[in-house]
Amino acid sequence: QVQLLESGVGLVQAGGSLRLSCAASGGTFRVFTVGWFRQAPGKEREFVAAIDYSRGNSYYTDSVKGRFTISRDNAKNTVYLQMNSLKPEDTAVYYCALRSYGSDDYNYWGQGTQVTVSS
Repeated sequence: QVQLLESGVGLVQAGGSLRLSCAASGGTFRVFTVGWFRQAPGKEREFVAAIDYSRGNSYYTDSVKGRFTISRDNAKNTVYLQMNSLKPEDTAVYYCALRSYGSDDYNYWGQGTQVTVSS
């Protein structure tokens, strides 16, 4: 069974930085894409960033472009989300998700980690 373990719970002031990690373990799978999503209170979950695991291409939602960077360490089966210039509106529960080859959508999800940005 594939498990995604997120780390990097944080409380940071506006303008600060935080790095989230997502480590995958268990199961036998080939990773197609790893993404980060977030859900703020009272809002729907939204896409934040994703990385093509084999080629390293990255994708971002407009609101985080230039501030967030997604990267991967294949040897550690870990994906990172470096978040800089954080804003209060970045406050949310952040979820890591994995899409394996052969799947039409993200088929494994982490438990979520809280990020709070104070003004």
